[in-house]
Formats: sequence, C-alpha cells, structure tokens
Amino acid sequence: MIDSRSTGSVPTNPVAHWDVTLPDEGATGRLAMDLAAMLRPGDLVTLDGDLGAGKTTLARALIRELAGDPELEVPSPTFTLMQGYDLPRLRVVHADLYRLGDASELDELGWSEQTDGAVTLVEWPERAGGAILQPDRLEVHIALPVGGPETLRRLRLFGFGRLAGALFRMKSIRALIDQTGFGPAHRRHLQGDASTRSYERLVGARRNAVLMNAPRRPDGPPVRGGRPYSQIAHLAEDVKPFVAMARGLRERGFSAPAIYGGDLEAGLLIIEDLGEEGVLGGTPPAPLPERYEAAVDVLAALHAMELPDTLPVAQGIDHHIPAYDLQALLIEAELLLDWYLPHSGVSLAADARQSFRQLWTVALAPALAQKPVWVLRDYHSPNLMWLPDRDGLARVGLLDFQDAVMGPAAYDVASLGQDARIDVPEALELALLGRYAKARREADPAFDVRGFAASYAVMGAQRATKILGIFARLNHRDRKPAYLRHLPRIWNYLQRCLAFTELEALASWYKDHVPAPGARPRFEAGAAGLATRTPAPPPPASPLPEPAAPSAAAAPSAEVTADAPAPSTPETPNDSSST
Repeated sequence: MIDSRSTGSVPTNPVAHWDVTLPDEGATGRLAMDLAAMLRPGDLVTLDGDLGAGKTTLARALIRELAGDPELEVPSPTFTLMQGYDLPRLRVVHADLYRLGDASELDELGWSEQTDGAVTLVEWPERAGGAILQPDRLEVHIALPVGGPETLRRLRLFGFGRLAGALFRMKSIRALIDQTGFGPAHRRHLQGDASTRSYERLVGARRNAVLMNAPRRPDGPPVRGGRPYSQIAHLAEDVKPFVAMARGLRERGFSAPAIYGGDLEAGLLIIEDLGEEGVLGGTPPAPLPERYEAAVDVLAALHAMELPDTLPVAQGIDHHIPAYDLQALLIEAELLLDWYLPHSGVSLAADARQSFRQLWTVALAPALAQKPVWVLRDYHSPNLMWLPDRDGLARVGLLDFQDAVMGPAAYDVASLGQDARIDVPEALELALLGRYAKARREADPAFDVRGFAASYAVMGAQRATKILGIFARLNHRDRKPAYLRHLPRIWNYLQRCLAFTELEALASWYKDHVPAPGARPRFEAGAAGLATRTPAPPPPASPLPEPAAPSAAAAPSAEVTADAPAPSTPETPNDSSST
C-alpha cells in the first residue's frame, strides 16, 4: 500500500529522539542495520549505560554492518582505548573511554587526527566531559529493565544537528519496512551513481525487495525566467513520477518494478527487486546482442502505442508527464558551455553563446515536431536488467524512469545504441537501428525512417553535448575524476552525430569553439575582451550514415551517451541522475 497522506516534514528542531525496545539479539542486529544506513563520514555516536548494558555488543554489530562483513573480528577497545577500521565505504573509529583519566589524554591518543572524517563510536563518553561532543551526533542511552528478561534492552536515541533529521527519517524507513512485511530482512547497501537517491536491497527469507530512498529535492535557485534548473529540465522532485511511470509501464506489459508500498511524502518506496543480471557480459563488460535486441524491441513496441501524458499515482493524485520541450533541451545542451568549456580552458564570448542557442533551436525543431512518446530518459545498460524466466518483451527489466518526459522517440534509441561508459560496436548499433525501424514500419507503414534518422542524429548530438558537460562537472564540482576517462568516447559519438548533413551549421560552430578532450587550446583576444580558442582540427570521426531511401536497413549510426548524473547549471546545487 502506498501512503499518500502527509507524514510530516523532517523536523527543523536540532534535536530528535526515538525510544526503542530490543527484546533479543536479532532486534539489536536490525537496529545496527538501521543505524549503519543512516551514518555518514564525520558522524559521532556515543553509547552510554551501566556495565553489561550492551554498549560493545551494539557497537560491534554496527561496525560489522558498516563493513558488510558479519564475521569481522571486532575486539573491545577497553585496553587500547581506540581501534580503527578502514572499511570500503568509510573509516570507523571505535573508542572505549572507561580508562581515560581526563580529557587532556585525548591529545596523546591522537583523537582529532584519528576521528577526522570517520564514523566514531564512543563508549563511556562521559569520561571525556564535553570534549568530544560535536553538533552532529547521535546519543544512544541503553538501560537494562529491572526484572525483565536477560536479553531485553530499552534504548533512547537522541539525534542532534544533521542526525536529528536522519533519525526522524530512519524511523519512517523502519516503519515502512515493517509494514510491507520485510521487517526481518537484511538491509544491504547498493552502489549508486551520481544521484541524490540511495538504494538498499532487502534480503528476505522468501523474496527480496529494494528500498528506494529519495527525499524530496530542493528546487535550487532561479537560473532562468525565475525558474530553477530542475523545473526547466523537467527533473522529478519526488517519487510520484516513478510510481506513475512504473504502473503505466507494467499495465502495458513491460517489466518495471512492482511497488509493494511507500510513503509518497517522505520519498520512500519498497519496490520489486529485478535482480543483478544486466545486458552486459564478459570482462571487460560488453553488450550482449540478444539482450540489446530485446531492449530495442521494448522501445519499438512502446513507441508504437498511444501513450497518455497523464497517469494516476494514488487515489486523487495524478502525474502529468512534462513535454521534453525546447527550453529543457537547450538548458541541458548549455552544460557544455558551463562546464566542459571551462574544463577545457575555453572562455566563450556572449555572441558565441547566443549563436549556440540559435543553432540548436533550428536543429531541434524537426524532432520536436514529431509525435511525442514516453522518453524514459535513462535507457541504457546500468538501468536494463535481464529476466530470463520471463517471456518476450518482459525479459527486459526497466529502472530509473522517474524523469520521463513526452518527446522524440529517437532519444531513448540513442541512449541504448550509444553508451557513455561502454563501447557499443558500430555494427551492433546499426543492427539495432535497423531492427527498430523495421518494427516501427511493420506496426505503421507510414513510419518516416528518414525523419527518424535525422532525429536520431540531433538527439544523439544533444545528449553527447550534455554528457560532456555533466562529466566535466562531476570532476570539477563533485570531485569524481573517474568520469573524465569517458570523455573521448563521448566526443567521438558527438562527431559522428554532427556529421549528419542537417547539422552542418552546428558542426561548424563546434569546430570553431569546442576542443577535443585533452587538446591544448591556443588563445587569442575574443569578442567583448573574452578569450576564445583558435581550434585545432577535430580527430577523424566516423560519419553518421544518412538513409538514401526510407528503408529499415538504412538506419543511421550515431553514438549518444548513456545516462549520467542530472545536469545543472553552475549556480544550481541540484544533483539529479537524469540526462
């Protein structure tokens, strides 16, 4: 069941509390799971209670959860006072201050250096007075009820600062997990991408599920026309679009996750686990043709349907799927100007920026004039699962479609045929495009193959343009330089798309202003006193074939990037996963 009622906002009061009863060791383990999911580097957790209350037991369970290793040896730091653990996701320091003489001894232990940036668990914190306390902390007070069973513990948790809101959210998550029947399940963190959402696998005795934790995202400052970036680019700001699209896709026979329950206002969903088998195979990972063919068949079938622009979410709540309009496409393309060009050492004159927008406006017009379909927007290998026990189109599991829009059919086809993180062989890309066009022509003899080819080229170029900006931003703003290794691949995709005849004017602009990844630009005085690049010739690029006639076999070849973190302008703090 999805709860569409308001559960209340996260409290702004800097203190929150939660009373918890732990009847046995299993309950202690579940609390440790909840705490491990909540904690972040730099957080402090203090544990106090009488001797034998279970402070070390809880700390040990928590460290094992953070490590993802139930067998990890966690000795008590009673004699060493401090014990450090360098875990895959973060560093943990476990301290027992019972033998501490006074707070001055913390310096001798190297307290500040050891705990900087770590999750710090402290037993007997009162021995240090207030010397270790910090604004963002969780205090855990453990009591042994008089006359109760030996295993019974009563806890009162107090969250301060950031951990006040985190504790409030943790209570909501635990309530939802219990309500959907996954209370005993083990929570296992799933690695995500550059997104504000987080995911966990709930491993149960009979079936698994996935917890989607997507708190409502702030709009960010106005960037154009009084509107924030997320509104202009039509990025989902809560989980309602995900629920609507999941149900809409499932009703049409596609394998989007079933939704077992949720709290719409809190941004929490428990959804079907589609497993871990994707559409890639081998080392290094490469596309598996059979699975890619099934994935393009899904798009052809979806795009042949009459698709509404409004879908139900819950009783009395509808979701209107926004149009992938000109302003959204332009502000995404401008990520190239805002992030990739500065990354490449290029300062752009105002008139060149205006020319960029004008050229893109002209180039996008034919694609925007086509009949719109559901553009899932993140249709690439990380979000496509393989479900061999299902039949036909249902073998392809679909994820990450909350930013879906009504727009050109070619966008998702380009997302599939060209991936920012892996190489799709050009022969496979051509085969996929031919397969898609053939299926569309069989469903509708009037399907315009040449118009689709032109749309594929322009949407591919727009997507590659956007991703160059996104990956440069991830390096500069988010300190994720690993994305830079993909830039040459995306650049090649862009060159192939720009070779399409209809994009000749746009290709000329790129040649004059945009350096290839790794190129050393030469500078000269530019308009309005700004520096502009004297460009070097771009590297050889494989042109995007143009169909000579509306034939399914003559589909175009281009390379557009896969999904990446959500675009935003430099002034926009918003981070989204959609591209």
